[in-house]
Amino acid sequence: MSHIQHPHFDPGFAPFTLALPSHGHTALLQGWQAGTKRGLDIVLALLLLVGLALPMAAIAAWIRLDSRGPILFRQPRIGRYGQSFRVLKFRTMRCAAAAPSGPSAPCRQATRDDPRVTRAGNVLRRFSIDEWPQLLNVLRGEMSLVGPRPHAPGTCAGGRPFEQITARYAARHQVRPGITGLAQVRGWRGETETEEKLHRRVESDLEYIETWSLGLDLGILLRTIPAVLHATNAY
Repeated sequence: MSHIQHPHFDPGFAPFTLALPSHGHTALLQGWQAGTKRGLDIVLALLLLVGLALPMAAIAAWIRLDSRGPILFRQPRIGRYGQSFRVLKFRTMRCAAAAPSGPSAPCRQATRDDPRVTRAGNVLRRFSIDEWPQLLNVLRGEMSLVGPRPHAPGTCAGGRPFEQITARYAARHQVRPGITGLAQVRGWRGETETEEKLHRRVESDLEYIETWSLGLDLGILLRTIPAVLHATNAY
């Protein structure tokens, strides 16, 4: 077992210190911790889906009228234990530009003023509304409401794949990825185009994993609201 030390991190809540397993598929959250987190995910995801049903229907109609193509965009992402799953999003790009050219092609991140983004997509991405369908990923057990954001295989920063930049990157995959996370409420959203940005995001993700508590999850969810409304680094 290996431990990550973050002596300067103060989550603002009483943390539950977790050890990162050096190998294998040992769950970091076990027993009541895992059950509590999963229960919170299911209850809140269901409530949000019910409450957002009408807005999501209107958004679906807007996407269909704005550009040709499907309403939902499905893309492979790396999930817990490094297993691949398909993340759900409202489609925000033109179909011909939404995906890499082949299964082994590196994933191109969205950039500021990206010409691939549709008119509707600009609004949806700015306020992270395109992420709402991931509530279904949460119900299916592929994601959590809070956790490290899932990345597409082959995503690069500074011309190098994420996993080649820092050996600690793989430790993020010991928990379910999240719709929001500590890195996001700290402002590390949007494109991760430099190695320095990736290191900052990974540091925040690992701090979250080691110091997990129910209070920390609730705090991140509450802090996500102003972070989304301010639309910092969202495009």
